[in-house]
Amino acid sequence: MLAPEELDAVVRAAQTGDENAFRQLYRLQQPALLRYLRVLVGEDAEDVASEAWLQIARDLHSFRGDGDGFRGWTATIARHRAMDLLRAQRRRPQSAGPADEYLKEIRADDDTADRALELVTTDAALALIATLPQEMAEAVMLRVVVGLDAKSTGKILGRRPGAVRTAAYRGLRLLAQRAAVTHFPVPALKEMR
Repeated sequence: MLAPEELDAVVRAAQTGDENAFRQLYRLQQPALLRYLRVLVGEDAEDVASEAWLQIARDLHSFRGDGDGFRGWTATIARHRAMDLLRAQRRRPQSAGPADEYLKEIRADDDTADRALELVTTDAALALIATLPQEMAEAVMLRVVVGLDAKSTGKILGRRPGAVRTAAYRGLRLLAQRAAVTHFPVPALKEMR
């Protein structure tokens, strides 16, 4: 993770066309965006993220703000693309086909067993978060997983910061209750707080 001033510098460099800086921003932000989008649109998360990154790349020169603002801006774009997909699906319902296995890239330097356990825990946590009402799920994902503050999250969701804090708190409390009932490994939830 970069320090705030380092992230600010990387954003500015990417805005001037520095491909390495853009690559670094992508690597920093993409995992959190994918987790957030998986709660919103499930298996379509990667497609939605791709569309969001196309818009981010296209409009990066017009972005105004710091590193934290960039994270909020990318989450806003990703959310808009997710809502577009959900609206389109409501207009054109699709038949459910066989679900493809959600594949993750495993780096060569990772311990395969540890990485597999981490992925299972992450998928289980995301599935548990997806059972929350949408308002709570989005607040938890944006605050905890994406790492935005209440003000930035409120702008994305069109809510006041206090309402966002309340939704995130209630969502985390409900997750803790559900984790106890489903015997979900609670330490994974504690890490997300």
